[in-house]
Amino acid sequence: MNAISDFGANAGLQERLRFRAGAYTGQTAGLARGNVQANLAILPRALAHDFLRFAQANPKPCPVLAVSEPGDPRLPGLARDLDIRTDVPRYRVWRDGVLVDEPTDISSVWRDDLVTFAIGCSFSFEEALVEDGIDVRHITCGSNVPMYRTNIATTPAGVFHGPLVVSMRPLKPADAIRAIQITSRFPSVHGAPVHIGLPESIGIADINKPDYGDAVPIAPGELPVFWACGVTPQAVIAQVKPEFCITHAPGCMLITDLRNSNLASL
Repeated sequence: MNAISDFGANAGLQERLRFRAGAYTGQTAGLARGNVQANLAILPRALAHDFLRFAQANPKPCPVLAVSEPGDPRLPGLARDLDIRTDVPRYRVWRDGVLVDEPTDISSVWRDDLVTFAIGCSFSFEEALVEDGIDVRHITCGSNVPMYRTNIATTPAGVFHGPLVVSMRPLKPADAIRAIQITSRFPSVHGAPVHIGLPESIGIADINKPDYGDAVPIAPGELPVFWACGVTPQAVIAQVKPEFCITHAPGCMLITDLRNSNLASL
């Protein structure tokens, strides 16, 4: 069955048109409910094979949903009307591993050798958590999800290597158990958590100072629960320092026409 429904296409396109027009430049959690969202890594063709190998070696942080042809701004398997150069609220442009710009349109820096990787996003499984009555704190607070670089190394492939980035949601112990059960059904959008509690044991010195996104309150009796995060390629890019690449700004995702319900395993 085609995962792109008419409802999904309409909801996704409505949001992408807003982004395309520059009418919205914020984070995308909770937008186009039911639609799959995706992280982005856009790399020169010369690096694309190594990055694909890196993603295959690290499926928890980098579950690949789609790969474009070189120079093609479309991803027809994800949406019927999509231009990767304009349809994300905010991008990041990197040169030699340094962040040099955060534009809302990358048409001026687009190249014919660029290959787009769309990577699964935890925003997809959050809908299932909310539907089960679990409080997803950053959605409740109207903020971006907190994300942290860890001391957990990714599996190297080709030129790519670096630290795992995780996203965090504070949960009561019973909700944490239920969240493990729910998110295990979504391996294409990071799956089950990689760590629970004790943030210092994975290299997080201060849970109130995320490396990306916004801090959220953790109530007494709650545990920080950590999932592998699609911002991992950005930490890897900062370490590997490729001559040029583009990513999404953390929390500012590509909204596709695919439906989250089609990603869940039985």
